[in-house]
Parts: sequence; C-alpha cells; structure tokens
Amino acid sequence: MEHFPVLYEEALSALNIRPDGVYIDCTFGRGGHSRGILQKLGPDGRLLALDRDLSAIHSQLAKELSQDKRFCLRHASFSKLSEIVADELPGQGVNGILMDFGVSSPQLDEAERGFSFLRDGPLDMRMDRCSGMSAAEWLQQVDERELVRVLFDYGEERFARKIAKAIMKARGEAPITSTLQLARLIEEAVPMKEKGKHPATRSFQAIRIEINQELEEIRQVLTQSVDVLAPGGRLVVIAFHSLEDRIVKRFIRQESGRKYNPGRLPVMEKDIQKGALKKIGKAIRASREEIEKNPRSRSAVMRVAEKI
Repeated sequence: MEHFPVLYEEALSALNIRPDGVYIDCTFGRGGHSRGILQKLGPDGRLLALDRDLSAIHSQLAKELSQDKRFCLRHASFSKLSEIVADELPGQGVNGILMDFGVSSPQLDEAERGFSFLRDGPLDMRMDRCSGMSAAEWLQQVDERELVRVLFDYGEERFARKIAKAIMKARGEAPITSTLQLARLIEEAVPMKEKGKHPATRSFQAIRIEINQELEEIRQVLTQSVDVLAPGGRLVVIAFHSLEDRIVKRFIRQESGRKYNPGRLPVMEKDIQKGALKKIGKAIRASREEIEKNPRSRSAVMRVAEKI
C-alpha cells in the first residue's frame, strides 16, 4: 500500500518546485515526500535527503530512490544541514527545504525501538541507535530535579514531581529497562487519569525529546536553513506538537520584517536590518478528510516562509 505523509499535497505545493531546482528533504522517514519531489523534478533537478535513523536509510524505498542519479540520501542529523550541503551541493543555491518533524509510524510500530508505551520492548528511544544514551541509560543516571524539568518542560506533565519520585524509587531497587515497565510505573504514579489518553503519553514524549535533543536540533536546522536557501527559496515545516510549532512560529516571525537591537536607543536607521525571510500565508492544518483517513494528522501544523 502506497504511503502518503501528512499534508502531502500541501507540502509539495508550498515548495513551489521548479523542474531544474535543488531541494532538500531534511526528514526522509518513509520517503513519501522525497518520492513526490522527484516526480516533479526534471532531469536537471537535484534532491538531497537526510535521516539519522538507519532503518530509514536502509528501507526498500530508499534503495529504489537511490538508483535515481538526481537523488542523494545521507545518514545524518538535520542539524548537520550546512555541513552536508557544502559537501554534496557545493556552490549551488537551494530552492526549497522541507522538514517533517515527529516520530514516524514504523518507529512507533517496532517494539524494539522503545518509543511506544503500548508495546513491550527495550527502553531505547534513540532515533539514531549508533550514538548517544538510550532512555534506560539516561533514566538510570539523571537526577530528580533534572527529570522533573524534562517531564514538565517537554511533556507539559503536571504530575512531573510524582512521576520523578516514583522513577527514583523504582530505579533504586532495579534498573528500568523496558517500555511497559516504565509505562506501568508512570500509570501507578499518576493520581488522575486523562480521558482518552494513556497516563504515560506525556512522559514518553518528554523523555524521547530529551534523548534525541529534538528541540535543539530544530533550532539549529532552522538557523542553518536561512544560510542555505537561495533568494526565493521556500522553507516548509510540518510540526506535530506545540513545542515544535512554537519554535518554528517564533523563528519565522523573528526572521520576517525589520529587526533591530532594542538595547540601543535611540534606534537609528543603520541599526535596523531586514529579516531574511517573509512568511507565506497562514498556518495550514489537515483537512477533515485527511484526519478521517489518518488521525495522526490532527495535530499537524505546516508553516511556510520564503528567502528574501
């Protein structure tokens, strides 16, 4: 069955694809967006895709697309955007950059990845299993205050302190090594259950964000995208929760319009600089029809900007 990512048609339209253009898919995932971009490119077009998950790099679609000379796929975090563009596309202006944040369906579906609180598996949660600490390793060494901060800031979990105390107590008796072990522990620690939402939802999100440094990755790639894009190039970003979208919204606002150093008064004309981007349209959300077909699209928000 053919897979189409969330806001598929809207994202491809927003990129304003030129047949001879150069484009970057910062989050290859299951390859749906990359395949769609290649279908719109002519023989002189180029597409560079990135993903830090080796499962995506070694997928069947990745192997098929890699037969296309216009396509290049690199195993890398998107915070390495500038470095990889300098390596793969030296001297070329980029006409569009697409970013589709969040966890892909295969990552959630594979129990051994440790992302899901509904399937039992090793407590890993790393998008790149070649580097960094697993969630189990992190939980074993993090102090209580830092754990509370992560649960509250990244999961917006109001019972962060109760959950942190329960984790500290449990790990003192035995290491927390499996997803269901952690999920049950959180479920027991939460005094009030939210209707229609598993008690571990927010905590698993928070720990995943911390393990993969997701928000810092987003900040870095957005900043680099401005330098990489050619004038008139499009930046298209799809976020899936408020923390991601807030960063994207603020970045586009910051880079749009006129900026100055508020510490210098009076404000002189020479101190005022034009931003590097202009916002294109309003935030775009999935249609009712798409949400019915794919409930995950309910939380998706797409924002578009263009390099001035």
